[in-house]
Amino acid sequence: MRGGRGPRQDEEQQWSRLDPRTVLVRGVLFAGVLLGAGLPVAFGLAGSRPARQAFGWVFGAVLLVLAADVVAEALRLRRTRYRVGPERVELHTGFLVVQRRSLARDRIRSADLTANPLQRLLGLVKVRIGTGEHTGGGESTLELDLVTRAEGERLRRALLARAAATESDRDDALATLDPRWIRYAPVSFLAPAFGGAAVGAVLQVSEWFGAQAELVDWMGDRFQDVSATWIVVDLILLATAVGAVGALALWAETWWNYRLEREPGGTLRVSRGLLTTRSVSLEERRLRGVELVEPLGVRMCGAARVDAVATGLVQSADDKHAELKNLVPPVERAVADRVAGQILREPEPPTGAPLTAHPRAARTRRLRRALAGVLGPVAVLALLGQVLAPFLLYVAAGCAVVLTPLAVLGALDAHRALGHGVSGAYLVTRSGTLRRTTTVLQRSGVIGWTVKQSYFQRRAGLLTITATTAAGEGAYEVIDVGVGEGLAFAAGAVPDLLAPFLEPVGVPEARSQQSPRTKSGGGGTGPP
Repeated sequence: MRGGRGPRQDEEQQWSRLDPRTVLVRGVLFAGVLLGAGLPVAFGLAGSRPARQAFGWVFGAVLLVLAADVVAEALRLRRTRYRVGPERVELHTGFLVVQRRSLARDRIRSADLTANPLQRLLGLVKVRIGTGEHTGGGESTLELDLVTRAEGERLRRALLARAAATESDRDDALATLDPRWIRYAPVSFLAPAFGGAAVGAVLQVSEWFGAQAELVDWMGDRFQDVSATWIVVDLILLATAVGAVGALALWAETWWNYRLEREPGGTLRVSRGLLTTRSVSLEERRLRGVELVEPLGVRMCGAARVDAVATGLVQSADDKHAELKNLVPPVERAVADRVAGQILREPEPPTGAPLTAHPRAARTRRLRRALAGVLGPVAVLALLGQVLAPFLLYVAAGCAVVLTPLAVLGALDAHRALGHGVSGAYLVTRSGTLRRTTTVLQRSGVIGWTVKQSYFQRRAGLLTITATTAAGEGAYEVIDVGVGEGLAFAAGAVPDLLAPFLEPVGVPEARSQQSPRTKSGGGGTGPP
């Protein structure tokens, strides 16, 4: 009958396709990549043949490759479709190799939206749907590249919808952008890196145009009446200034329009970005704690940032989605503590809880290692000065005078950073000097303890305890803690895990008041 639809037609109606403007976006972006790669090639060829001929060859090759890519993208678009069913999200794509992938809706833990400037101009976004699991070395995800922003927001709300929100789950902004936070950008470790990268980029571009020698000569003329020492100082200051500008630009691109909010249903959402916008959602059920990160420069300014410790969010520092764990940019320490407490729903922020200091033996170990790190190279330089060049003796003396106090100060600061404690439902551990990190870990999220003791730690009466969890980096250490104190901390923080391997020491009447120690044959859990 006319107008009647069979089951197959009803099923096809449920499938959706990507936005047709995906081909345009892909073509424009790929054209920019081809031109960026083709210009240096054209200038290189122009040195051995007429410029018009060289540029003509390169331009023709760019057009051919671009046309092929546009055709391939059009075919991919035609063959790609997705469907959000009551139980699964499905994605079918591929031309020569057809891929059919699906995710169970009840396992979906994130739906993140990203859009670069061109995509924003056209009202498009990329939707990345993830389960928070890692299979085959990579996170189980589906990517819809690209859909309209309205469709992306609809998918995000639908896929992260949970049971009716409680009063405590109401939509609430935990933190919003304060433009004054940008002052912490130039003191990050990225500023020197940007300065060095800028110098390298200028030299590389000048080489492409065959003007590197002229650039070096021009710089030499500028500094011909300046001593070598001041030349080095001036170049370092110039690179630092350029790096600071780059760090400011990166901060603005990354954190502009920043907003951290708790959405109904128990989801934390971070939205940010100036040119490329990002919207990252994190289920609170996946959250196992937070990290308060204080790089040296940021810490000297009294600031810190907050990262998430969550399951399925990041496995290693090399993960390309590592930035997803950033919840709060570098802000005043008081603000970071307050937001961390709100994220964890704790009345008193665990990141500000008082911690137990580590024994003096831990300080001695750090002083020895710091002095060995300085005196070893100094001794090598002094030996080479005796054998090869006497001026190396002056270099060795200068290094000893300058680096020894710095090493001692760093060792003392590293010891002051060590600490551990328990704050409500969380255990807290802190360490580091160049990058001080305070980790707040949910006690119920600890699935195991690893107790390690090296030969030198054994002689000093110290050990290192590692809390194992299925979140974040997977393991968090309490470094160089006293034997009795460390084992007591682990047993008290998560009693069910370590208690079977411990026994009290001392006379029978007072055993309950003594520090625990590991049983002999405790499965390798305690120190030897």
